[in-house]
Amino acid sequence: MSHRSDKYEKLPVYRKAQELFDLVEVIAEALKEDEMKEHLAAQMFSNASLIQAKIAGAEGGGLYTLRMQNAVLIKLACQDMFNAITFASMVKINEEDYVDLMREKVNEFRLVFVDWIRSFDKTYDVPDNWAIRFDASTPEQEKLEELMFDEDRFFRDFDDEDGEDDPDSDEDA
Repeated sequence: MSHRSDKYEKLPVYRKAQELFDLVEVIAEALKEDEMKEHLAAQMFSNASLIQAKIAGAEGGGLYTLRMQNAVLIKLACQDMFNAITFASMVKINEEDYVDLMREKVNEFRLVFVDWIRSFDKTYDVPDNWAIRFDASTPEQEKLEELMFDEDRFFRDFDDEDGEDDPDSDEDA
């Protein structure tokens, strides 16, 4: 095992992600035989694996924007995983009710996750040219967004569509 993988595997967020993965294994095994069992189990395994992979990816790259992109994907994977177990409970293919346990584990993960993303270095970044920013304090990003979105033009075009509030309109009351 390389030194680099040892580093991220020792992170509290990665360890919590491993706990989620272990729980998914238990839940997947406990699902009743049903047409959806394989699909739900695969969905939960896929999301649990994605969480770990994205933590490793975020640790492998240093740019703030790239790390935050991984963080967003991790958040979505957690939500999808929770939705899958909730659905399994709704259609009654759970042997036991794992919804509360999954909620508890996801919340434990979330708390460690928040601490982890707060440790990201916001100063090590470049503008992403997509006008999506996670830190509004960078002047470069502010300038890019000003160039990409013209608020006056947007509202002027919006007003022109319905014919109202157009100061150049010939229809005065």
